[in-house]
Amino acid sequence: MSSDTRDRILDALEEMLLDQGLTKVTLENVAAKAGVSKGGLLYHFNTKDAMLAAMVRRLGDLSDRQRALAAEGGTTVAHWYLQPPASISDKETALYRSTLAMLRSVDGQPGEIQQAVTEVMRLWDEGLRAEIDDPVTAEIVRLVGDGIYLGALLDLPPVDPELHQKVVERLLGPDQVK
Repeated sequence: MSSDTRDRILDALEEMLLDQGLTKVTLENVAAKAGVSKGGLLYHFNTKDAMLAAMVRRLGDLSDRQRALAAEGGTTVAHWYLQPPASISDKETALYRSTLAMLRSVDGQPGEIQQAVTEVMRLWDEGLRAEIDDPVTAEIVRLVGDGIYLGALLDLPPVDPELHQKVVERLLGPDQVK
């Protein structure tokens, strides 16, 4: 089976998560939505957790590509990580909500989904630490960025854009803010 089939399966999974939520995601339902047999799905993903972990990794790859494009335009990893909630697309927010739902479903038990999220987040952490000399500042940037995303995911009241800008300036220095 081709990677096109694998992508169709993951596209179907994302659509189901966005439209119906995690409770409706079964191997059978995803296979039907993707237009493949259950055996075809199992060829690519032998468990539901493996399929969900692959979706998390694909989201991480998408995020990496977006960040690389931003870097080509002169945006640092830290600036990307601290971007205002308004710059996070609705689809991206919905998919991250689904990721949170998946993490809740594993009830803190280590497994493939948790491992995939940890791998994706570790790459961002490494990028911040490579870019920011002070490990304490790098960790603060990571924690603030995580809070920005969490606020967007929970539809919390948005931070005033000017205040957001001042937070970024305080963390990264006024010379580093674009």
